[in-house]
Amino acid sequence: MNWDILGHEWAVQLLKGHIQRDRVRHAYLFCGPMGVGRRTLALRLAQALNCPQPTAPGEPCRTCRTCTQIERMQHPDLSIVQAEKQGGVLKVDQIRELGRGLGLAPYEGRYKVAILLRFEEANDNASNALLKTLEEPAPKVVLVVTAESAESLLPTIVSRCEVMRLRPLQVDQVSRGLQTNWDLPPDQAQLLAHISGGRPGYALTLHRDPDRMKLRGDWLDEHAALLENNCVQRFKTADKLAKKKDILHLELSVWLSLWRDVLLQAAGASIPLVNPDRSEDIKNLASEYDLNTAQDMVSNIERTMDLIDRNVNPRLALEVLMLDLPGTL
Repeated sequence: MNWDILGHEWAVQLLKGHIQRDRVRHAYLFCGPMGVGRRTLALRLAQALNCPQPTAPGEPCRTCRTCTQIERMQHPDLSIVQAEKQGGVLKVDQIRELGRGLGLAPYEGRYKVAILLRFEEANDNASNALLKTLEEPAPKVVLVVTAESAESLLPTIVSRCEVMRLRPLQVDQVSRGLQTNWDLPPDQAQLLAHISGGRPGYALTLHRDPDRMKLRGDWLDEHAALLENNCVQRFKTADKLAKKKDILHLELSVWLSLWRDVLLQAAGASIPLVNPDRSEDIKNLASEYDLNTAQDMVSNIERTMDLIDRNVNPRLALEVLMLDLPGTL
């Protein structure tokens, strides 16, 4: 059994082994891109630690009251800590409140489990407060931190955690899983597997929320229009985008996926496209701009995302990106 998780078999087996040998670590760090399955793996670990009727050592039943409460993130011995919204800030008061709760004995399970989601969004004070908690772990407490990368966190936090790096799955593996586990038609499953870049959680989000799929299309259309716009129009778009802080990272990620596809097309690579439904647009861009331009655009968008993540003024960062876009000025 793989804890009903699509992929990441090695991670499940490792965690099962820790439970079976009674060698559970007091802190884990699950790294990987958004939608790869970090939160799902953390919840399955919480179920495996606290299920009162496991089907085998380290195998939660997934059906009892405890397992269903943990699945809904509502169990009394489970704490979920995250910024109020994606792209927000996880604050020190949240970590201090968590610390007070972790000092108490488990209410009804064997372990108190705290899952700290997207911890790269924590401010410096929150990071330092977590470090104190990690240095003085309470008995029967397991902390699970999730982040896009270990490098985005304090090295002292990383060094006190068992680090598990989750990587995107093969596109065909995600497609088969979507068809088998969620009864998606083959064409839809294949498209979502490609668009998600092998991230099953993101693929399911797109499936369950058609508005997100439409939004992705709108973002790609907006980007196509920018390539035809003059400087004044581009700067107006930069101003509009800078005000959408909660979804700006997602939109830039979609633009980045497009230019990576253009780069692959221009290089003649046989790697499948992330945006197969835009294959004609990608071919046209690859024929209009050379390989160096595609490489520059990938670098420019990555640099812009990094600057915004480091709290550089988003409007200024976006205006520079607008000047770097190829096409009409």
